[in-house]
Amino acid sequence: MRRATAGRLAVWGFTVGVLGAYAVLARRSWGNGVPVCLPDGPVTAPLASEDTPLVSIVVPARDEARNIRRCVESLLAQDYPNFEVIVVDDGSQDATPQILDQLRRQHPLADRLRVIRVDMLPAGWAGKPHALHIGSLSARGAWLLFTDADTDHAPAALRTSLRHARERQLDFFSLLSQQELPDFWGRVLMPIAMMGVSSMYPAGQVNDPASEVAIANGQYILLRRAVYTALGGYGNPRLRATVLDDRDLAYEVKRAGYRLELVDGRELVQTHMYQGLREHWHGWGKNAYLGSRGGPATFAVMTLGLLGITVVPFALLLAGLVGQRATWAIAGALQVGASVAYRGWLNRGFAIPWRYVWTQPLGGAVFAGILARSAWRKLTGRGSEWRGRTYHV
Repeated sequence: MRRATAGRLAVWGFTVGVLGAYAVLARRSWGNGVPVCLPDGPVTAPLASEDTPLVSIVVPARDEARNIRRCVESLLAQDYPNFEVIVVDDGSQDATPQILDQLRRQHPLADRLRVIRVDMLPAGWAGKPHALHIGSLSARGAWLLFTDADTDHAPAALRTSLRHARERQLDFFSLLSQQELPDFWGRVLMPIAMMGVSSMYPAGQVNDPASEVAIANGQYILLRRAVYTALGGYGNPRLRATVLDDRDLAYEVKRAGYRLELVDGRELVQTHMYQGLREHWHGWGKNAYLGSRGGPATFAVMTLGLLGITVVPFALLLAGLVGQRATWAIAGALQVGASVAYRGWLNRGFAIPWRYVWTQPLGGAVFAGILARSAWRKLTGRGSEWRGRTYHV
């Protein structure tokens, strides 16, 4: 009798923990505390020259043949009148150089486009910070826009974001982009990834000047050139080798007392990050451990906690139904209800069909594997892998 009572108490205690975890996740999610940046209407009159400082757009690209044409064409189509596009080809081995050469020769606005080829990565650098550093050295603008090669920009994106940043007197401005998820694994794993990011980096704290929490979306970072220079840019020894270039730059900006803001810009920029399980596995795994807040013990608890709120509720419900154990079935049903409600809300934000709520245990199990592998590679000295390079940081 005592054992049965203790078992029921454990089940209900675990249920309270799962419900509480989803309540905390809902409160910390990106929509809480993030201003929304909607595209400005069409330009109806010429903009005054004093309102249009030169913006240098820097795009690092390594083996981006799948995305680079769309990205560059969308950038050259910006309706803001004063910008330049600098693409840094970071030793690409695919068709990226040929596509860029064709754009330089054939695009009507090719005079705004420059391509810099980097063949060697110097010791002590990670690839993306080095590419951004090289691009920034050639930039002439008073503002810098760092954006990824897998992005697609609405025509009003630059004009809208620059106006927003200047009106709010910001030094550093980052947009959350709309994620394009055409494949099964993207729809399964992206919401799981966002659960983790939003739990560790609540948007309300990111945008609070009094908080030390800082993060940015490297897919779109707009910042004042003077601020970037004052911080030493990516030439700063603390930033050269980072595989978390966006988070660490945001931290340097905030630590120095500059004004930072993370904004919902899903109407302005779209991103197609990864495609297929292999890309998701390696893409999220390259910085999952390094991006966590806390040491190995905290990371282990987070990994087990992910399994606890994504896999265990469904297993408990199934075991209760099959074994005709009412306590398990009721507790499991409550936990699954919380999981489905939260995942359904996330799915709406990502434009993922509702039926994918039932992939929560699959996504949790796979992502727990990604987290475990990321920690194992770091703690055993194997480093982070990405695009044919290994980083030991």
